[in-house]
Amino acid sequence: MMRKPLIIMTFLLFGITQAKSQSTGKAVELPVQEQTETQQSLPRQYSDQIMGFAKKLIGIPYRYATSNPNVGFDCSGFVSYVFKNFGFKVPRSSSEFVTAGTPVKLENAKVGDVLIFTGSNPKIRRIGHVGIIYSIDGDEIQFIHASSGKANGVTITTLNTYYKSRFIKAVSII
Repeated sequence: MMRKPLIIMTFLLFGITQAKSQSTGKAVELPVQEQTETQQSLPRQYSDQIMGFAKKLIGIPYRYATSNPNVGFDCSGFVSYVFKNFGFKVPRSSSEFVTAGTPVKLENAKVGDVLIFTGSNPKIRRIGHVGIIYSIDGDEIQFIHASSGKANGVTITTLNTYYKSRFIKAVSII
């Protein structure tokens, strides 16, 4: 009876010790095993780590078709760079995010989920922008993204009327 929780905890601790520091830029690895109560809290911890890493990139300039922090990011380059840093396989192109992850309703979305938007013209319902939910406070959602707009770089933006008009869907990558 006592052996199973001990084995699960051993795997969990092994996975945590295998995790690389986010400052090294190496992927974080989690053990593959059946989900336990302890593991159910890992996505929250994971999203906090991801948001901490993403926040360090604020101010890096927008640069079309780039995913290099030394040069700049476009929106999908930023999102893919952040998630790949933690070992997640994600698309490089914003249009490919429509088939990535698990779709979630906006009201059920969590910090770390990816928001998918149209391009700058909300009437053309073609994917053109992505960002990561940074915080949720009641009904207010903020997301972090590489914007070619006024910020012209990685920034945190409120999901306002303009972005709501461009919203297509949310997906969970974690």
